[in-house]
Amino acid sequence: MTFGEPEGYDERGRGLSLVGRVAPRTAAAAACMVLGLGLIGGAVTGGWIVDDGGDTTAATSFSTASGLWHNVPVDELFPPTVQGTGAGPGGADRTWTRIAVAPAGGCADAFDPLLRKALAPVGCQRLVRATYTDATQSYVTTVGLLFTKADPAGMTALAKRFTDERLDRRTDLLPRPYAAKNTAAERFGPHQRASWTISVLTDAPVVAYAVSGWADGRTVDTPQPAADAETSGATTAAAQAGLGNEAQGLADRIERRLRQNIAGPATEKHS
Repeated sequence: MTFGEPEGYDERGRGLSLVGRVAPRTAAAAACMVLGLGLIGGAVTGGWIVDDGGDTTAATSFSTASGLWHNVPVDELFPPTVQGTGAGPGGADRTWTRIAVAPAGGCADAFDPLLRKALAPVGCQRLVRATYTDATQSYVTTVGLLFTKADPAGMTALAKRFTDERLDRRTDLLPRPYAAKNTAAERFGPHQRASWTISVLTDAPVVAYAVSGWADGRTVDTPQPAADAETSGATTAAAQAGLGNEAQGLADRIERRLRQNIAGPATEKHS
């Protein structure tokens, strides 16, 4: 049996300094460590860059949404005709025709007093509204977009309060209709409100809403939230007539238009 010469000696048995042998290995290990740290650092930095880009995009979209009320034509926010495929009771289709557009203005007369108070923390930059009727002109619905003065934190706080306190279900916190003269909505006043929906957006400084009623001017003693009126088995007059679907269906599609305009020029002129 033979053994190799011990490490640290030359072929003549003379002692060698281990520095010459260890140093290259130590240097190689250090280089690997530096490279590894560099890769890790690069990955972390890359993550920061991606996240920062996402935050920047979100901030840009939020800022863009704030100015849509005067940067986008009214036909883009409130199309003359809105198709509601599957939006009616039982999945029936709906078609809404715009019959009036309110002048852009403030919020003083657009909400019941308690709702105006609840919305006060986010401020009122501008309110735009339009009123639609269904294909039979039996129902009328006012849809509105309240552009607030709030930042993302303010909108998130308001949305949380609406959810936690169910403010969108209270019959003493209702949006008011826009009853334009010489239209099917002429008799659509506060006492004719049958169903409604309110949505506080968190990715845009906007509160979207819709309120519906009959076009013949009949009064409603107790309006019903659209979410309840759409429930299977609901027996109220508003539910049976599909007025919850009118409010929710139109509000959803106008909110969708808003998001399309935030993302870029709308591709559908009459959706």
